[in-house]
Amino acid sequence: MSALPPAPSPLWAQLFMLDDSTGLPLQARLRLKVVQVILDGRLAPGAALPSSRDLAQALGLSRNTVTAVYQQLVDEAYLESRPRSGVFVSHGARPATIADPGRIVDPFSREGAASGMPMQWGTRVLRSLTDQPTLSKPDRWREVPYPFVYGTHDAQLFPTEDFRECCVRSLARSQLPNWTPDFETDDVPDLVEQIRTRLLPKRGVFARPEEILVTVGAQHACYLIAEALFDRHTRVGFEEPGYPHARNTFSLRTSQIIGVPVDEEGLVVESLPALDYMFVTPSHQSPTTHTLSLERRQWLLRKAALQDFVVIEDDYEAENLYAGEPTPALKSLDKTGRVIYIGSLSKSLSPALRLGYIVAPKELVSELRVLRHAMVRHPSAFLQHAYALFLSLGHHDSHARRVNQVLRQRMDAAMKALAEHIPEFECTPAQGGASLWVKTPDWLDGGALAVRAREHGVLIEPGDVFFAQPPRPCPYFRLRLSSIDVGQIEAGIRALREAVRGF
Repeated sequence: MSALPPAPSPLWAQLFMLDDSTGLPLQARLRLKVVQVILDGRLAPGAALPSSRDLAQALGLSRNTVTAVYQQLVDEAYLESRPRSGVFVSHGARPATIADPGRIVDPFSREGAASGMPMQWGTRVLRSLTDQPTLSKPDRWREVPYPFVYGTHDAQLFPTEDFRECCVRSLARSQLPNWTPDFETDDVPDLVEQIRTRLLPKRGVFARPEEILVTVGAQHACYLIAEALFDRHTRVGFEEPGYPHARNTFSLRTSQIIGVPVDEEGLVVESLPALDYMFVTPSHQSPTTHTLSLERRQWLLRKAALQDFVVIEDDYEAENLYAGEPTPALKSLDKTGRVIYIGSLSKSLSPALRLGYIVAPKELVSELRVLRHAMVRHPSAFLQHAYALFLSLGHHDSHARRVNQVLRQRMDAAMKALAEHIPEFECTPAQGGASLWVKTPDWLDGGALAVRAREHGVLIEPGDVFFAQPPRPCPYFRLRLSSIDVGQIEAGIRALREAVRGF
């Protein structure tokens, strides 16, 4: 491509039209556009750019803005400045690419090669989850008016300024040595210390640094545990109904997942079958939200010792408590090292941050470190360091208090709206967490209701995905309250009522 000749302002304005949707400052938007134009090949190496005066006039910017961008891109070798000639695209600005792929000769394209059988990947995949029921959301779900679904966050509650402050501080030159080295199997010490001294004591858990492993979220923790400890014959007790993501993760390694019923006091422990491991969500049982009573916690640990099994405790939504007193974590009651504790750092902030941790005996943590290293090396050290600051400055605690206040308002609004508009539905007020487990009349299937509700602008989570063996019809669904404004809840329940009337 030859260099563009001098062009009138309208042509430059069209070529460098700024994208107003990026949310970037003006200077960054201009830089983005110039770099895109160069990398896309719309200006070839050696092409002349308009003078800073001409481009500023064409785009309605100050000349200082254009000059600053030009100078930055000259420093970074995207552009080059020639005395008394102007600014040009550098010859080394674009990565080398194949000029004409059609001219490349394929050494394997001989006669008859095209007639070979296509690869059948279905016969090669040894562990698949594509057919397993799980929590999911439809495409473009954010456009649905009333999203009572999992895996979202409320943008109005996100502590933008506080979290930005911590990220900026982590990027200070003085802090770079704390997170830029390769940590191999280790974690950022500052985050481990914050977990050990600020988070775990609130749950009655006291651990040494070598007993803590940072993970890419709680689900990654489940995967590591299954990979290290399970084989096809490992007997794993699992709450029924229970957390589908953990069930599916465990099913990759064992075919012996044994359902254990839950009731108003959580897991029913009186008649546990023979087990090797028992997975439990005692703080807010997923999905029923019931809290495992202290008496049952103590009995579960006695059972674990008597029957020689290990308890995997996912302390799901433990800090989202807005009624009553917190119940001690199972790990805090464990005297024999039979509890593996899983916690989440990011769930109340944003699930997309993907930070969790495991607390377990150091012998197991040492094994999990090596296994994690083979998988992901370690979670982002930058994110670990920034979140350690977030914890140490008290932002995590203040954010949790704000979230709990808002969730309680939403919970009250949802309970009131259900009682008023759909009184035939049953649900128990939760002491915490961000969801309601709702029972419909026995004839109404939650999955069918979810399909009909979507037609009315409402997303709910059908109950059958939480069961290994769901009843048919399955008269349950979950209402998630983490991302819907309190002012929209009643309207959403009224829309759900219209969906029910369609049956």
